Amino acid sequence: MNDWSIRKAQLGDAEALASCIDAAYARYADRIMDLPPVSEGCAEDIARHQVWVAEVGAKLVGGLVLVARDGFLKLANVAVHPDHNGKGLGRVLIDLAEREARKQGYGELALNTHVAMPENIQLYKHLGWNETGRAGNTVSMMKTV
Repeated sequence: MNDWSIRKAQLGDAEALASCIDAAYARYADRIMDLPPVSEGCAEDIARHQVWVAEVGAKLVGGLVLVARDGFLKLANVAVHPDHNGKGLGRVLIDLAEREARKQGYGELALNTHVAMPENIQLYKHLGWNETGRAGNTVSMMKTV
């Protein structure tokens, strides 16, 4: 049984969302020297894009950022605080992205990840995503929904 709730993000969630994203990506800091500032711009994302947050009680423990593009919906970020890894929350957020894509009339979801995150690449492949290209350290993936 899960103990989280998921809701649309509000501007007041930006700082907590950035902290959650930073915590989720911290394990990659030593492995990926060119990791971009993944938590930068959370307030702008909330204002301009589609953002959901997961909470346990009053604590923000996960987030999902979707960006509408021409012909597809981009999964720009999905993050789960490390204290909540392994509980299925990441899968629930990815499922939410798929439902939203279908609901909004998109036939495809796309994402970019880093070549030094092979566990993420494998997870996405397991969930039905296909690798569509590599450029430098970026791995592009797509899923028909």
